Amino acid sequence: MSNPMPKNIQKILIANRGEIACRVMATAQEMGIKTVAVYSDADAGAMHTQMADEAVHIGASPAAESYLVQQKIIDACLQTGADAVHPGYGFLSENPDFANLCAENDIIFIGPSADSMNAMALKGKAKQLMIDAGVPVVPGYHGDAQDDDSLYQAAVEIGFPVLIKAVAGGGGKGMRAVHTESELIDAIRAARSEGEKSFSNGKLLIEKLIQKPRHIELQVFGDQYGNAVHLLERDCSIQRRHQKVIEEAPAPGMSDAMREKMGDAAVNAAKAVNYSGAGTVEFIVDVTDGLDDAPFYFMEMNTRLQVEHPVTEMITGVDLVEWQIRIAEGHEIPVTQDDILNEAMGHSIEVRLYAEDPANNYLPAIGTLDSFEVGAAAQDGFVRVETGVRSGDEISIFYDPMIAKLVVYGDDREQAIHKMQAVLKDTLVAGTKTNRDFLARLVADQDFIDANLDTGFLSGKDESLCQNPALSDTDYILAALTDHHESHPSDASRENTPTDPWDRADAFRVNRDACYHYAYTDSEGERVAVSLTVLDPNNPAAGFSAKCGDTVLSPCHVQKIDDGLRFSLGHGDNSQHLSCLYAKTSAGITIAKDTDSAFIPAYLPDFDADNVVGGDGAVLSPMPGKILDIKVANGDSVKAGDALIIMEAMKMEQTLKAPKDGIIQGLSIQKDDQVSDNTVLLEVADPEQ
Repeated sequence: MSNPMPKNIQKILIANRGEIACRVMATAQEMGIKTVAVYSDADAGAMHTQMADEAVHIGASPAAESYLVQQKIIDACLQTGADAVHPGYGFLSENPDFANLCAENDIIFIGPSADSMNAMALKGKAKQLMIDAGVPVVPGYHGDAQDDDSLYQAAVEIGFPVLIKAVAGGGGKGMRAVHTESELIDAIRAARSEGEKSFSNGKLLIEKLIQKPRHIELQVFGDQYGNAVHLLERDCSIQRRHQKVIEEAPAPGMSDAMREKMGDAAVNAAKAVNYSGAGTVEFIVDVTDGLDDAPFYFMEMNTRLQVEHPVTEMITGVDLVEWQIRIAEGHEIPVTQDDILNEAMGHSIEVRLYAEDPANNYLPAIGTLDSFEVGAAAQDGFVRVETGVRSGDEISIFYDPMIAKLVVYGDDREQAIHKMQAVLKDTLVAGTKTNRDFLARLVADQDFIDANLDTGFLSGKDESLCQNPALSDTDYILAALTDHHESHPSDASRENTPTDPWDRADAFRVNRDACYHYAYTDSEGERVAVSLTVLDPNNPAAGFSAKCGDTVLSPCHVQKIDDGLRFSLGHGDNSQHLSCLYAKTSAGITIAKDTDSAFIPAYLPDFDADNVVGGDGAVLSPMPGKILDIKVANGDSVKAGDALIIMEAMKMEQTLKAPKDGIIQGLSIQKDDQVSDNTVLLEVADPEQ
């Protein structure tokens, strides 16, 4: 029996936003397929909205009122004549009801069938399917009894440590690692609560927690005719809060024999659910005794395109979005498994650039991107910057705070690491906190370079990777040199300097050194003065003597290079030479150095210290969010570390704890209140003596 004639898709509606919407549009447009964007109030001027051939407004900013409303997506398809929907990842991408709704309206869903999604959606049911298919799974509890006592007993029987997971979870939500029995009940309740809020499903499963695990996943593809292949593996072991930070392909240290075993298991998993389209089979690998021939266990299958799919594209040369579209049209997988294995080459690394604060438990940050720039390093043909934002765009409370995915390719892992180091050094984000410096330090970390990888990689590295050093006198001097360059860009290269000092618009003074003065603000709100003294008024190339506090650097030079500035500070053994990107706004100056980005606040003469909220006992909201629970009342006595308030922000629950022993006062918020960032929620006052 011959295969049916494939249907050519004419117009695709991308039921998503941000970088993945832009990514899908790029391939569709290259294929000559028209594209439709959907957008919420917050995304009216977004990059994906402007990139599409058409755009349809679908509601208010919260995803629950726009991107997650299935009928609005269908209506937008009918309005624009889109004959296919690409769901991207997140939102409706793994929703079988939406896939069915598309089919009912004769709209092609570019993804697997609803039956395949249903089979893999609930982790407990998926694990049983894998057992039946001969795919190894982690020992654990996947039962229907979901009361606290049953889950408690199951965890005790499995033996600590265990991992509690929401059956419908993903992205680290509804997941808790439990190492002792005393933590168990709180962890069960917190995981259930997150599962209910994020996925409308509070059912949990419990697994044995592998002590030294690597997270290795395989990209799989199936078609409508029973064929399935894998496109090698990705290592996603470096994670924070169960969310991936760095992904690379292939997995470091993977032997051909190990790849064959894991690849066969992944393909068997796909075939077990008659899978069609792009999917990812995720395994946990116990590398206690190394990777080669290590035991591996099925974790879950993501029935969609993954965030990290570009690293697979880089080493295989396959456009996975094009494959998704072709298979949805009814084409067969175009190559064999041997073709894929024989043609794959090189190494690719991806990092996720986020608006977040690594020094504050990676809490998401919001604000305007005053500047987002990846400099000359990104011009390499083997570098991809996958983004959905530009300078001037907002990082909103309503959506994931990812700014971009930075992806590099090298002939081998060493070359790929060097390229990523260069790209991160050449990346500047101003206007909000980001993990740029954290990533730059991470890819320079010797354990990463040596591929000493497991999912606990970041444990114990918080101080070295997450903490930004305090501003130094040198940072203020760099800011002053930048300010000077901005206001006197030709000082360093004047060719026709007037010989009469009275004709020069510079810092000339009678009987005094020519000197420029700049002022900034330190972390305490105090004024920091910097002076740049001209060394030779008749020779601008001589530079400056710079002074800040007790630090004097001479000579100092600044000149424009490519997209940034080149600084030379001092002479001899203590001299420094820095090439940096920079951005200047009314708020201050951001300078991106190798692994440290310095933001030097502008000096505000009318700075009013009395307006600073919160004393040492104040508990402030770390970001805008919703109050889920209040554990205390005014007048209660608390100890340092006691849980006070639970709030939800960007789909993550945060427990705010007492900063010290004391008495609760000033509590005026209520459950379900929405609060802004830096709002004083209550104060822990000193106990009465």
